[in-house]
Amino acid sequence: MPVPLRQQIRVGAYILKQRLLGRERYPLVLMLEPLFRCNLACPGCGKIDYPKAILDRRLSVAECIEAVEECGAPIVSIPGGEPLLHKEIGDIVAALVARKRFVYLCTNALLLEKKLHLFTPSPYLTFSIHLDGLEEEHDRAVDQKGVFARAVRAIRTVQAAGFRVNVNCTLFNNAEPDKVAAFFDFVTELGVEGITVSPGYAYERAPDQEHFLRRDQTKRLFREVFRRGKGRKWAFSQSTLFLDFLAGNQTYRCTPWGNPTRNIFGWQRPCYLLNEGYARSFDELMRETDWDSYGTGNYEKCADCMVHCGYEPSAVTDTLKHPLKALKVFVHGIRTDGPFAPDIPLDRQRPAEFVFERLIAEAIDDTGKAKPHKSGKSPSVAAE
Repeated sequence: MPVPLRQQIRVGAYILKQRLLGRERYPLVLMLEPLFRCNLACPGCGKIDYPKAILDRRLSVAECIEAVEECGAPIVSIPGGEPLLHKEIGDIVAALVARKRFVYLCTNALLLEKKLHLFTPSPYLTFSIHLDGLEEEHDRAVDQKGVFARAVRAIRTVQAAGFRVNVNCTLFNNAEPDKVAAFFDFVTELGVEGITVSPGYAYERAPDQEHFLRRDQTKRLFREVFRRGKGRKWAFSQSTLFLDFLAGNQTYRCTPWGNPTRNIFGWQRPCYLLNEGYARSFDELMRETDWDSYGTGNYEKCADCMVHCGYEPSAVTDTLKHPLKALKVFVHGIRTDGPFAPDIPLDRQRPAEFVFERLIAEAIDDTGKAKPHKSGKSPSVAAE
């Protein structure tokens, strides 16, 4: 079972509580991004294009705990950058596990064997290893040879030590369905708990702008992949209806508040993928963000997005509202032929705004040093 029963019950009870309280918007997963620095420079990543003063910033252990308590989400995903570069990552994870949050530590695994002693196996901790395919595809995606082999070795080491492990896979327009299927077969045989899969988001700062999937390409690719998966034992760490959405069988609008992001700048508006400014608190993020101005059909930058951090919460909500529909897809499998579900029209979307340079100017002073946070506190800085 890719998602343990304990986790399913906790998350289900949490969602039920929000619905009974009449809350229309609530988080499911906190994206806790304690640093931007990484030890890789993947061509499809737009997360590391910052000056040194920004890359040297860190969230402290106390700031991470505060964000988790403030948000209240039952699941915490820790991406980056590369979180294992944070010298207090062991303390951060231990504090969140002690609070019985389900923690997914996202890592490229290059430092995992070296840092494994910082962690203790727990049903609340999962290492989410980033792999974008078999050796040739993954090493090309990260622009460095040998990374796939080191990641696979780390997976085996971590499994042997008793930790939960899944893989996180991002697909681009050069993905070949047969090779993707072979990769899913490989990690299934490797014994990982589950697979998290998503199309890549077209980060405006990513060096490689040629290989992001358009919306129609995403649907066709996933239908071809899932067609090859019939009868195989692939286990995904995602809802069935989200996977059905990737195959073009569901029409969903994005739920950006479902996976809010807290990073070194504050609470990022509107989501993990888009950087359009920051709120000083989670409450301010939820109350003052103009949510209706974002999402496919509303904003040009969102036109082709089908990424799990926005659409998985939509699928989970739909599952709760229509359990029989979700059960039908689970039992009969994802449809891989026939017409696509109607898509959201784009004729009224507002044009993209480009605010990166302004946000950087607000974050560093004329000497290139990081300005204090809006709270007046100095930013945490930690050496590798």
